[in-house]
Amino acid sequence: MKIIRKVKISAVSYLNSLPFIYGLENYGKITELIDLHKDIPSICADKLINNDVEIGLIPVAEIYKFKNPFIVSNYCIGASGKVETVLLLSDVPVFEIDKIYLDYHSRTSVNLLKILVKKHWKTKVEYINGEEGFESNIKGKTGGLIIGDRAFSYLEKFKYVYDLSDEWTKFAKLPFVFAAWVSNIRLEDKFIREFNNALTFGLENKEKIIKNFRVKNKNSKIDIEKYLNYDISYFLDSEKRKGMELFLDLLRTEIL
Repeated sequence: MKIIRKVKISAVSYLNSLPFIYGLENYGKITELIDLHKDIPSICADKLINNDVEIGLIPVAEIYKFKNPFIVSNYCIGASGKVETVLLLSDVPVFEIDKIYLDYHSRTSVNLLKILVKKHWKTKVEYINGEEGFESNIKGKTGGLIIGDRAFSYLEKFKYVYDLSDEWTKFAKLPFVFAAWVSNIRLEDKFIREFNNALTFGLENKEKIIKNFRVKNKNSKIDIEKYLNYDISYFLDSEKRKGMELFLDLLRTEIL
């Protein structure tokens, strides 16, 4: 009996990745081919960098760390305009902020913020690496970067809310890609096709995913239908690739 070594995958465990997770857990025989891990974005990247997995839905800021990264899918976590879950929050306008706490969940969002502060808003601030509970320190002239699902609960708690995806679109006139499917090795074409078929299956079942979310989270104020259908853009098209390349170029050339 032939033993098939499963491909280890690390995927972001946020609402925006629900369609991908659904596909990887429910499409055909894909579950027999993979070992799926669910992590926060920074952990996804670390696992791929450390060769603990073969594929990761990783923050795009990590791509340049690989000598030969393989983008294995035309799907991504992206947005054209507001994304709702990557926010700079403060009590004062951005030009009056003197310190910003940085969310530890994603290095892409941290670097995006730093680029916008320097190139878009053209101001200077002191950055503080946030630890668990840092949100309570956002007050006065101290702002904070909050990403992920928990950002929804902070949307109405601060006078000034800057959606970083929206601000990037204003700055670059291009959409932004937060995470892409990247492999650290060259995988078989047959597996890549099956993997992408699973992602497609998940996206084709968004309505079922939305219904399941509403049943399990009856008291949630999150507009999950708007978020998955309109805020998040899943196709890594030519405009998103241009946006991703510009972002990576800025990372390489700017001292952040």
